[in-house]
Amino acid sequence: MPNNVIAQHPPPTVDGRPDADLVASARAGDASAFEIIMRRNNRLLFRAARGVVPDDAEAQDVVQETYLRAFTSLDSFRGDAALSTWLVRIAINIAVSAQRKRGRLVQMEDSEEPAAEPSRENLMSLRTADSESPDAMAERGQMREILQAAIERLPAIYRSVFILRAIEDMSVEETAFCLDVSNDVVKTRFLRARTMLRANLAVQATPYLHATFAFAGPRCDAVVNHVLTELNLRGLIRQH
Repeated sequence: MPNNVIAQHPPPTVDGRPDADLVASARAGDASAFEIIMRRNNRLLFRAARGVVPDDAEAQDVVQETYLRAFTSLDSFRGDAALSTWLVRIAINIAVSAQRKRGRLVQMEDSEEPAAEPSRENLMSLRTADSESPDAMAERGQMREILQAAIERLPAIYRSVFILRAIEDMSVEETAFCLDVSNDVVKTRFLRARTMLRANLAVQATPYLHATFAFAGPRCDAVVNHVLTELNLRGLIRQH
């Protein structure tokens, strides 16, 4: 199948099928199932990758490789964790390996024991407001850039936790699974990440967390088209 055939597929409509059904359809070679899985998880995986890699282009490469690795080994997905967290764990492993292959030092292990009171993270919630005033809307773009730059300055060991917990609203348990660490380690790293950010950011920056590291439009479509093309070339998509 030529590449332009895949590119002609319109974005899917909202599909309410549970992940288990989509995985079963993808195992049978259903191209629409692969696409829906990707569109549901593109932003999450991009943000997870940016918790480790230093720029958007590398993160996009990580997302694409994550899908190819996951889709070619779907039989290994047992449903013990949510599909999204399983994909994030793969993405983080790929991102770390890619950085180390480039000779970049990526510290993802702690040199200290978890803090004695990890529950203190609840004292500094950084949730995004459900609605914004007109003035806040006008400042949103500028504040997003300021906040994203501050997050990018965090060491990867803390940035990765912060993105999953504060931006993606993952639970402590989900984040621990993705990073293959304990719950207490997640809580400690999240506390330290926010402490670092608080040293550089004013309180008015906090409503803009969910607008950072956007992944949509051309980048989203590029990932979908690339992975579908590769799956087709590998014979994993059923021909109609």
